[in-house]
Amino acid sequence: MRTIKYAVAASLLATAPLAAAQQLSIATGGTGGVYYPIGGGFAEMINDHIEGADATAEVTGASVENMGLIMRGDADLALALADTVYQAYNGTGDFEQRQIENIRALASVYPNAVQLVTLAESDIESLADLEGKRVSVGAPGSGTELNARALLEANGMSYDDFNPQRLNFNETADAIRDGDIDAGFWSVGPPTSSILNLAATRDIRLIGFSDEEIANAQEDEPVFAPYELAAGMYDGMDEAVQTIGIPNVLVVNSDMDEELAYELTKLLFEHTDELIAVHPAANDTTIEFTMESTPVPLHPGAIRYFEEVEADIPDRLRP
Repeated sequence: MRTIKYAVAASLLATAPLAAAQQLSIATGGTGGVYYPIGGGFAEMINDHIEGADATAEVTGASVENMGLIMRGDADLALALADTVYQAYNGTGDFEQRQIENIRALASVYPNAVQLVTLAESDIESLADLEGKRVSVGAPGSGTELNARALLEANGMSYDDFNPQRLNFNETADAIRDGDIDAGFWSVGPPTSSILNLAATRDIRLIGFSDEEIANAQEDEPVFAPYELAAGMYDGMDEAVQTIGIPNVLVVNSDMDEELAYELTKLLFEHTDELIAVHPAANDTTIEFTMESTPVPLHPGAIRYFEEVEADIPDRLRP
Protein backbone atom coordinates (compact mmCIF):
# COMPACT_ATOMS: atom_id res chain seq x y z
CA MET A 1 0.00 0.00 0.00
CA ARG A 2 1.23 3.43 -0.87
CA THR A 3 2.60 5.55 1.96
CA ILE A 4 0.20 8.29 3.00
CA LYS A 5 1.36 11.19 5.16
CA TYR A 6 -0.29 14.47 5.97
CA ALA A 7 0.66 17.92 7.14
CA VAL A 8 -1.61 18.80 10.03
CA ALA A 9 -2.40 22.36 11.02
CA ALA A 10 -1.27 22.68 14.64
CA SER A 11 -3.75 25.47 15.25
CA LEU A 12 -6.62 23.10 14.51
CA LEU A 13 -5.56 19.77 15.95
CA ALA A 14 -2.68 20.88 18.17
CA THR A 15 -0.43 17.99 17.21
CA ALA A 16 2.98 17.55 15.64
CA PRO A 17 2.88 18.11 11.86
CA LEU A 18 2.99 15.19 9.45
CA ALA A 19 4.95 15.06 6.21
CA ALA A 20 3.72 15.64 2.64
CA ALA A 21 -0.02 15.70 1.97
CA GLN A 22 -1.71 13.19 -0.33
CA GLN A 23 -5.22 12.25 -1.48
CA LEU A 24 -7.32 10.04 0.79
CA SER A 25 -9.97 7.77 -0.71
CA ILE A 26 -12.88 6.72 1.54
CA ALA A 27 -14.80 3.66 0.31
CA THR A 28 -18.49 3.95 1.22
CA GLY A 29 -21.53 2.36 -0.48
CA GLY A 30 -24.43 3.42 -2.70
CA THR A 31 -25.80 6.96 -2.70
CA GLY A 32 -29.13 5.79 -1.22
CA GLY A 33 -27.61 4.54 2.03
CA VAL A 34 -25.83 6.11 5.01
CA TYR A 35 -22.23 5.15 4.16
CA TYR A 36 -22.02 7.72 1.38
CA PRO A 37 -23.15 10.77 3.41
CA ILE A 38 -21.14 9.64 6.45
CA GLY A 39 -18.06 9.07 4.30
CA GLY A 40 -18.62 12.34 2.48
CA GLY A 41 -19.05 14.16 5.78
CA PHE A 42 -15.83 12.73 7.16
CA ALA A 43 -14.03 13.62 3.92
CA GLU A 44 -15.15 17.24 4.37
CA MET A 45 -13.94 17.18 7.98
CA ILE A 46 -10.53 15.96 6.81
CA ASN A 47 -10.40 18.65 4.13
CA ASP A 48 -11.41 21.34 6.62
CA HIS A 49 -9.19 20.35 9.52
CA ILE A 50 -6.12 18.65 8.10
CA GLU A 51 -4.02 21.09 6.12
CA GLY A 52 -3.34 20.01 2.55
CA ALA A 53 -5.63 16.99 2.72
CA ASP A 54 -7.86 16.17 -0.24
CA ALA A 55 -10.19 13.40 0.89
CA THR A 56 -12.96 12.01 -1.32
CA ALA A 57 -15.84 9.63 -0.63
CA GLU A 58 -16.13 6.92 -3.30
CA VAL A 59 -19.35 5.11 -4.28
CA THR A 60 -18.85 1.32 -4.00
CA GLY A 61 -20.76 -1.93 -3.59
CA ALA A 62 -20.28 -1.45 0.18
CA SER A 63 -18.97 -3.80 2.86
CA VAL A 64 -17.65 -6.90 1.08
CA GLU A 65 -16.18 -4.95 -1.83
CA ASN A 66 -14.67 -2.42 0.59
CA MET A 67 -12.64 -5.14 2.33
CA GLY A 68 -10.93 -5.96 -0.94
CA LEU A 69 -10.25 -2.28 -1.63
CA ILE A 70 -8.53 -1.92 1.75
CA MET A 71 -6.58 -5.16 1.31
CA ARG A 72 -5.21 -4.04 -2.08
CA GLY A 73 -4.59 -0.46 -1.04
CA ASP A 74 -7.15 0.84 -3.55
CA ALA A 75 -8.88 2.76 -0.74
CA ASP A 76 -7.34 4.33 2.34
CA LEU A 77 -10.38 4.15 4.63
CA ALA A 78 -13.61 2.19 4.34
CA LEU A 79 -16.91 1.73 6.10
CA ALA A 80 -18.10 -1.84 6.52
CA LEU A 81 -20.48 -3.90 8.61
CA ALA A 82 -18.96 -5.58 11.66
CA ASP A 83 -19.87 -9.10 10.53
CA THR A 84 -18.20 -8.52 7.16
CA VAL A 85 -15.09 -7.11 8.85
CA TYR A 86 -15.02 -10.00 11.33
CA GLN A 87 -15.35 -12.63 8.60
CA ALA A 88 -12.70 -10.97 6.43
CA TYR A 89 -10.21 -10.72 9.31
CA ASN A 90 -10.78 -14.33 10.39
CA GLY A 91 -11.20 -15.91 6.94
CA THR A 92 -14.70 -17.26 7.62
CA GLY A 93 -18.06 -17.05 5.84
CA ASP A 94 -17.79 -15.26 2.50
CA PHE A 95 -14.04 -14.87 3.13
CA GLU A 96 -13.20 -18.55 3.63
CA GLN A 97 -9.80 -19.23 2.05
CA ARG A 98 -9.30 -15.52 1.35
CA GLN A 99 -8.53 -14.13 4.80
CA ILE A 100 -7.61 -10.43 4.99
CA GLU A 101 -5.30 -10.14 7.99
CA ASN A 102 -4.16 -6.57 7.29
CA ILE A 103 -7.45 -4.95 8.36
CA ARG A 104 -7.35 -2.60 11.36
CA ALA A 105 -10.11 -0.44 12.83
CA LEU A 106 -10.11 3.23 13.72
CA ALA A 107 -13.60 3.21 15.26
CA SER A 108 -17.11 1.82 15.22
CA VAL A 109 -19.22 4.67 13.90
CA TYR A 110 -22.90 3.71 14.28
CA PRO A 111 -25.16 0.62 14.19
CA ASN A 112 -27.02 -0.56 11.11
CA ALA A 113 -30.53 -1.90 11.36
CA VAL A 114 -31.74 -4.71 9.13
CA GLN A 115 -34.94 -3.26 7.67
CA LEU A 116 -37.35 -5.44 5.69
CA VAL A 117 -39.79 -3.24 3.77
CA THR A 118 -42.92 -4.02 1.80
CA LEU A 119 -45.99 -2.07 0.67
CA ALA A 120 -48.73 -1.56 3.25
CA GLU A 121 -51.24 -3.61 1.26
CA SER A 122 -48.84 -6.56 0.95
CA ASP A 123 -49.70 -9.94 2.50
CA ILE A 124 -46.13 -10.25 3.81
CA GLU A 125 -46.24 -10.19 7.61
CA SER A 126 -43.10 -12.18 8.55
CA LEU A 127 -39.89 -13.70 7.21
CA ALA A 128 -41.75 -16.91 6.38
CA ASP A 129 -44.14 -14.96 4.16
CA LEU A 130 -41.28 -14.17 1.77
CA GLU A 131 -41.69 -17.67 0.32
CA GLY A 132 -42.43 -17.50 -3.40
CA LYS A 133 -42.06 -13.69 -3.49
CA ARG A 134 -39.72 -11.38 -5.41
CA VAL A 135 -37.30 -10.01 -2.80
CA SER A 136 -34.33 -7.68 -3.04
CA VAL A 137 -31.47 -8.95 -0.87
CA GLY A 138 -29.14 -5.99 -1.52
CA ALA A 139 -26.44 -5.15 -4.02
CA PRO A 140 -23.88 -7.84 -4.88
CA GLY A 141 -20.94 -7.62 -2.48
CA SER A 142 -22.87 -5.53 0.04
CA GLY A 143 -23.24 -6.01 3.77
CA THR A 144 -27.01 -5.98 3.24
CA GLU A 145 -26.82 -9.21 1.25
CA LEU A 146 -24.51 -10.75 3.84
CA ASN A 147 -26.90 -9.81 6.67
CA ALA A 148 -30.03 -10.88 4.80
CA ARG A 149 -28.58 -14.27 3.95
CA ALA A 150 -27.34 -14.82 7.52
CA LEU A 151 -30.74 -13.89 8.97
CA LEU A 152 -32.60 -16.13 6.54
CA GLU A 153 -30.29 -19.15 6.90
CA ALA A 154 -30.35 -18.90 10.69
CA ASN A 155 -34.11 -19.25 10.44
CA GLY A 156 -34.21 -22.17 8.04
CA MET A 157 -34.67 -20.22 4.79
CA SER A 158 -32.53 -19.72 1.68
CA TYR A 159 -32.65 -17.99 -1.69
CA ASP A 160 -34.30 -21.15 -3.04
CA ASP A 161 -37.44 -20.18 -1.13
CA PHE A 162 -38.07 -16.99 -3.13
CA ASN A 163 -36.96 -15.06 -6.21
CA PRO A 164 -33.90 -13.07 -5.06
CA GLN A 165 -33.04 -9.74 -6.69
CA ARG A 166 -29.64 -8.14 -6.07
CA LEU A 167 -30.48 -4.44 -6.10
CA ASN A 168 -28.91 -1.44 -4.38
CA PHE A 169 -30.92 0.73 -2.01
CA ASN A 170 -32.34 3.16 -4.57
CA GLU A 171 -33.11 0.35 -7.02
CA THR A 172 -34.86 -1.60 -4.26
CA ALA A 173 -37.02 1.38 -3.32
CA ASP A 174 -37.94 2.02 -6.97
CA ALA A 175 -38.77 -1.64 -7.56
CA ILE A 176 -41.05 -1.80 -4.50
CA ARG A 177 -42.75 1.44 -5.50
CA ASP A 178 -43.35 0.21 -9.07
CA GLY A 179 -44.54 -3.24 -8.02
CA ASP A 180 -41.59 -5.01 -9.66
CA ILE A 181 -40.69 -6.75 -6.37
CA ASP A 182 -42.68 -7.60 -3.26
CA ALA A 183 -40.20 -6.70 -0.52
CA GLY A 184 -36.62 -5.62 0.05
CA PHE A 185 -33.89 -5.75 2.66
CA TRP A 186 -31.85 -2.78 3.80
CA SER A 187 -28.99 -3.04 6.29
CA VAL A 188 -28.27 0.59 6.98
CA GLY A 189 -28.34 3.25 9.66
CA PRO A 190 -31.93 4.43 10.11
CA PRO A 191 -33.55 6.54 8.89
CA THR A 192 -32.22 6.13 5.37
CA SER A 193 -33.05 8.40 2.46
CA SER A 194 -34.20 5.71 0.03
CA ILE A 195 -36.83 4.36 2.46
CA LEU A 196 -37.85 7.91 3.42
CA ASN A 197 -38.40 8.73 -0.26
CA LEU A 198 -40.34 5.50 -0.83
CA ALA A 199 -42.56 6.19 2.20
CA ALA A 200 -43.29 9.69 0.84
CA THR A 201 -44.76 8.23 -2.36
CA ARG A 202 -46.28 4.89 -1.29
CA ASP A 203 -47.72 3.50 1.95
CA ILE A 204 -45.14 1.07 3.31
CA ARG A 205 -44.83 -1.39 6.17
CA LEU A 206 -41.71 -2.63 7.97
CA ILE A 207 -41.64 -6.30 8.90
CA GLY A 208 -40.62 -7.05 12.48
CA PHE A 209 -38.69 -10.14 13.58
CA SER A 210 -39.74 -12.40 16.43
CA ASP A 211 -37.66 -12.98 19.57
CA GLU A 212 -36.93 -16.48 18.29
CA GLU A 213 -35.81 -15.24 14.87
CA ILE A 214 -33.49 -12.71 16.50
CA ALA A 215 -32.07 -15.32 18.88
CA ASN A 216 -31.44 -17.68 15.96
CA ALA A 217 -29.60 -14.92 14.10
CA GLN A 218 -27.48 -14.07 17.14
CA GLU A 219 -26.50 -17.69 17.57
CA ASP A 220 -25.11 -17.78 14.03
CA GLU A 221 -23.71 -14.22 13.98
CA PRO A 222 -22.55 -12.96 17.42
CA VAL A 223 -22.24 -9.36 16.13
CA PHE A 224 -26.05 -9.18 15.72
CA ALA A 225 -27.98 -7.50 18.54
CA PRO A 226 -31.68 -6.70 19.11
CA TYR A 227 -32.56 -3.24 17.80
CA GLU A 228 -35.84 -1.33 17.87
CA LEU A 229 -36.87 0.96 15.04
CA ALA A 230 -38.73 3.82 16.68
CA ALA A 231 -42.34 4.62 15.85
CA GLY A 232 -42.63 7.49 13.41
CA MET A 233 -39.22 6.88 11.85
CA TYR A 234 -40.90 6.66 8.43
CA ASP A 235 -44.23 8.02 7.19
CA GLY A 236 -47.05 5.71 8.24
CA MET A 237 -44.94 3.81 10.78
CA ASP A 238 -47.21 4.12 13.81
CA GLU A 239 -45.56 1.50 16.03
CA ALA A 240 -42.00 0.51 16.89
CA VAL A 241 -40.62 -2.45 14.95
CA GLN A 242 -38.25 -5.06 16.40
CA THR A 243 -35.25 -5.94 14.24
CA ILE A 244 -31.52 -6.58 14.57
CA GLY A 245 -28.61 -4.18 14.52
CA ILE A 246 -24.98 -4.53 13.41
CA PRO A 247 -22.15 -2.03 14.11
CA ASN A 248 -20.48 -0.22 11.22
CA VAL A 249 -16.70 -0.03 11.42
CA LEU A 250 -14.26 2.50 9.96
CA VAL A 251 -11.32 0.40 8.81
CA VAL A 252 -7.88 0.98 7.30
CA ASN A 253 -4.93 -1.10 6.16
CA SER A 254 -2.48 -2.06 8.90
CA ASP A 255 0.24 -0.35 6.81
CA MET A 256 -1.32 3.10 7.28
CA ASP A 257 1.12 5.58 8.83
CA GLU A 258 0.62 5.59 12.60
CA GLU A 259 0.57 9.39 12.83
CA LEU A 260 -2.08 9.62 10.14
CA ALA A 261 -4.25 6.99 11.85
CA TYR A 262 -3.89 8.92 15.11
CA GLU A 263 -4.92 12.21 13.46
CA LEU A 264 -7.94 10.65 11.74
CA THR A 265 -9.17 9.04 14.96
CA LYS A 266 -8.68 12.27 16.91
CA LEU A 267 -10.54 14.22 14.23
CA LEU A 268 -13.48 11.80 14.23
CA PHE A 269 -14.04 11.98 17.99
CA GLU A 270 -13.21 15.63 18.59
CA HIS A 271 -15.40 16.96 15.76
CA THR A 272 -18.26 14.44 15.96
CA ASP A 273 -20.79 17.28 15.97
CA GLU A 274 -19.90 18.00 12.36
CA LEU A 275 -20.70 14.42 11.38
CA ILE A 276 -24.00 14.49 13.30
CA ALA A 277 -24.95 17.56 11.28
CA VAL A 278 -24.53 15.43 8.14
CA HIS A 279 -26.52 12.41 9.39
CA PRO A 280 -28.17 11.63 12.76
CA ALA A 281 -26.68 8.11 12.74
CA ALA A 282 -23.45 9.72 13.97
CA ASN A 283 -25.09 10.34 17.34
CA ASP A 284 -23.79 6.85 18.13
CA THR A 285 -20.18 7.78 17.23
CA THR A 286 -18.74 7.53 20.72
CA ILE A 287 -15.59 6.06 22.22
CA GLU A 288 -17.77 3.77 24.34
CA PHE A 289 -19.52 2.37 21.25
CA THR A 290 -16.13 1.71 19.65
CA MET A 291 -14.85 -0.17 22.70
CA GLU A 292 -18.02 -2.28 22.96
CA SER A 293 -18.68 -3.02 19.30
CA THR A 294 -15.47 -3.17 17.25
CA PRO A 295 -14.87 -6.75 16.01
CA VAL A 296 -11.16 -6.53 14.98
CA PRO A 297 -7.99 -5.01 16.48
CA LEU A 298 -7.49 -1.25 16.39
CA HIS A 299 -4.71 0.42 14.43
CA PRO A 300 -1.79 1.46 16.69
CA GLY A 301 -2.44 5.10 15.79
CA ALA A 302 -6.05 4.79 17.00
CA ILE A 303 -4.85 3.06 20.18
CA ARG A 304 -2.51 5.99 20.83
CA TYR A 305 -5.46 8.40 20.71
CA PHE A 306 -7.67 6.22 22.93
CA GLU A 307 -4.86 5.86 25.46
CA GLU A 308 -4.38 9.63 25.38
CA VAL A 309 -8.03 10.17 26.41
CA GLU A 310 -7.76 7.34 28.97
CA ALA A 311 -10.29 5.05 27.32
CA ASP A 312 -10.61 1.52 28.71
CA ILE A 313 -9.34 -0.49 25.72
CA PRO A 314 -10.25 -4.22 25.79
CA ASP A 315 -7.35 -6.61 25.20
CA ARG A 316 -9.13 -8.01 22.14
CA LEU A 317 -8.74 -4.64 20.38
CA ARG A 318 -4.94 -4.54 20.76
CA PRO A 319 -3.04 -6.09 17.80
